[in-house]
Amino acid sequence: MKRVLFGVALSSAIAWSSATIAAFCGFYVGKADTKLFNRASQVVLVRDGNRTVMTMASDFQGDLKEFAIVIPVPTFLKREQIHVGDKALVDHLDAYSAPRLVEYFDENPCEMRREYRMSAVPAPAAAAPRDAVSRAKSLGVTIEAQYTIGEYDILILSAQESSGLETWLRQNGYRIPTGASTVIGSYLRQNMRFFVARVNLTEQAKLGYTYLRPLQVAYESPKFMLPIRLGMVNASGPQDLFVFALTRTGRIETTNYRTVKLPSDMELPVYLKESGEFSTFYKAMFTRQVEKQERSAVFTEYAWDMRWCDPCAADPLSSDELRRLGVFWSEGDAPGGAPNVFLTRLHVRYDNAHFPEDLVFQETGDRSNFQGRYVLRHAYSGAMSCSAAPEYRRSLVARHAREAEQLASLTGWNLADIRKKMGPEIAIGPEPAWWERLWK
Repeated sequence: MKRVLFGVALSSAIAWSSATIAAFCGFYVGKADTKLFNRASQVVLVRDGNRTVMTMASDFQGDLKEFAIVIPVPTFLKREQIHVGDKALVDHLDAYSAPRLVEYFDENPCEMRREYRMSAVPAPAAAAPRDAVSRAKSLGVTIEAQYTIGEYDILILSAQESSGLETWLRQNGYRIPTGASTVIGSYLRQNMRFFVARVNLTEQAKLGYTYLRPLQVAYESPKFMLPIRLGMVNASGPQDLFVFALTRTGRIETTNYRTVKLPSDMELPVYLKESGEFSTFYKAMFTRQVEKQERSAVFTEYAWDMRWCDPCAADPLSSDELRRLGVFWSEGDAPGGAPNVFLTRLHVRYDNAHFPEDLVFQETGDRSNFQGRYVLRHAYSGAMSCSAAPEYRRSLVARHAREAEQLASLTGWNLADIRKKMGPEIAIGPEPAWWERLWK
């Protein structure tokens, strides 16, 4: 039995039978990338005017001979508009934009505060068999094109009615789950076509790949959207989707759902690093934010000019990498410089009950920077002998209490358990001897 993935929710499987920057005094120490989440799909959208390049990366697990996808697309796609991409580019974009953990180290309160600065990183189709075409036409289905591109066999389909398309899919080895008919019908009423792809095992063997490479499509349409509803038809639970949008103008947001920035720049207990619990924290925090927004919001995790970063969870993508993802305006930029690209990273956890519509986006002119960033602040632990030391020690008590409360608020974890994990107050150096204080 082959498995087919509907929509851009590529992790939901169905069966198929056949410049100088501002000061930053800390250090980046960890990130929360998409690998933390199960059933997580990744889509890169390059958008300028009505032009879109979409890269779809699947996390499909299993025998590749059982893989196929069906994706609604707003327009007919010629062979030259379809490409097989490089997963490493998506992984680099993920690493660069992932929410990150950073740490600072308090200076000796008895010495004049010094400032440190860190520099940023500078910024022709084969014809379908005659009998297959005639059978499709009898059902009101048109096989508009058929291509083999890389290791994928691809069909572009249109249909008059959902029932005819469903029948054709079943006759050709696809098993359609209950509930798909209504969703398919809604796409047909929008005059959308269906992009159908499966792995050609013979071609894949020739190419030497043992994994699924991303599929890329380039098209022109006023519709700036992602079709997610088909991907929910047979889903066993909520799914995570990461959208990386690259534009010239500024960040993107959804127009039919709330777009909310994640809590950021919170100081948290240092044990999150020492115990390796940052990933556990981030997943718990994200789940709590989803629940606070009644499970119907899209979250901004990162929004930044691609020419620099602070701190850098990974180097910004090069001009060549951005071009390979579809940034078609990069050739007009200065030689050797990064293109004028603004990145928005959105994270949505969706299901049928809370996301009845596809995601519809709009570009904005907002180029203000934002990142999911969580701070560990280490207390100064050396010897201190000055009038500022007692006040510093007192401030730590309040700071540690605040860190515990913030962690509990963000995650819903038990405050007493957090305090227990924090342990006794961090040693911050011995009190100076009485004679050392005499002439201070």
